[in-house]
Amino acid sequence: MGKVRIGLVKRTARRLVSTYPDLFSEDFQQNKELVRKFVTVNSKKLRNQIAGYITHLVKIQKSRAGGETQEEM
Repeated sequence: MGKVRIGLVKRTARRLVSTYPDLFSEDFQQNKELVRKFVTVNSKKLRNQIAGYITHLVKIQKSRAGGETQEEM
């Protein structure tokens, strides 16, 4: 079974990644600081969940992009 994330985390993370696609990376610590800068979050736990999901999304995007370039060869 996978991790269950609340809709607020998913919505916020997807919005941030679509708005600032070049800023976020696979580094959780960097993403955490960027989330703190762009979003007003009341709890540390929620901020970390958003940053973690952003890290997950970026890894998925990079693996898909890498798979597409390998298929083209």
